[in-house]
Amino acid sequence: MDPLNPEIFAHVRLVLGFVISLSIARLLTGVSRFIQHPEKLTVYPIHLIWTISMLFMLVHFWWWEFWLTDIKRWTFPIYGFLILFTVTLYLLCSLLYPDNLEEYAGYEDYFYDRKRWFFGLFALTFVFDFADTLLKGDEYLAWFGLEYLIRAPTYIAISIAAMFTENRKFHWTFAILNLVYQVSFATRLFMTLS
Repeated sequence: MDPLNPEIFAHVRLVLGFVISLSIARLLTGVSRFIQHPEKLTVYPIHLIWTISMLFMLVHFWWWEFWLTDIKRWTFPIYGFLILFTVTLYLLCSLLYPDNLEEYAGYEDYFYDRKRWFFGLFALTFVFDFADTLLKGDEYLAWFGLEYLIRAPTYIAISIAAMFTENRKFHWTFAILNLVYQVSFATRLFMTLS
């Protein structure tokens, strides 16, 4: 197969779309459990904020991957990297909504028990995001400006701190500020594709 063939991008986008769709389905199925079993499951607000953030992140991811059209030569390592990126996003969604909570007192207990996995993978998404941006070219990286170069290391540092702290105020603050910043970043930079 010719790595310059433009149909490769359509194929790659289709495969990425499957994994993103599974991730969104996982979140929506998880949220629907609160409606289906209101007496059995108690909503933990921080967990719900992270659910909204992940849903927004998935939609945003799908939008920004349009710029993969700028890649002229596709290789298996690029394809594999993108698959690992989307698998990381899926795992984050899966961590938010496990198959069952039988060994936990509820979502709050579960969230803090699995916070190292969740925030470790969350930090990894910013490493992947930076590499993904580099794949799209220097012009694409420059378009973000200085904010982008500060964003990834800041998120990684805060995520590492979140892995090791039980402080509820810290987790509330991180969850809320993350969601506000995500919405701000996306609406400022990705309202259009032009």
